[in-house]
Amino acid sequence: QVQLVESGGGLVQPGGSLRLSCAASGSTVSPYAMGWYRQFPGKQRERVARMARGGLTDYADSVKGRFTVSRDNARSTVHLQMNSLQPEDTAVYYCYAGKSWFSYDYWGQGTQVTVSS
Repeated sequence: QVQLVESGGGLVQPGGSLRLSCAASGSTVSPYAMGWYRQFPGKQRERVARMARGGLTDYADSVKGRFTVSRDNARSTVHLQMNSLQPEDTAVYYCYAGKSWFSYDYWGQGTQVTVSS
């Protein structure tokens, strides 16, 4: 059973930056896909970014040019560097890991990101 533990959320002012990290444990092989979803206060969910083990990436249009996803396959970790944060980025961010590009098999507990002055 793969377990995901997130860190790095918090409160930041508009225009600021945060870096989220997620570490996977419980498997000898780094998951094929790792990435991030977010759930807004109104409960709408959005896939933010994902990265395959070989380096393929995908971003939501709303974060392109501001967020960067990266992985350390040897450590089964995924990071989300978030720059130029805006109040509309306020959400609970969830790390996930998938056995394929289109699967979402394991989830972290979520970390709150609040962008406010």
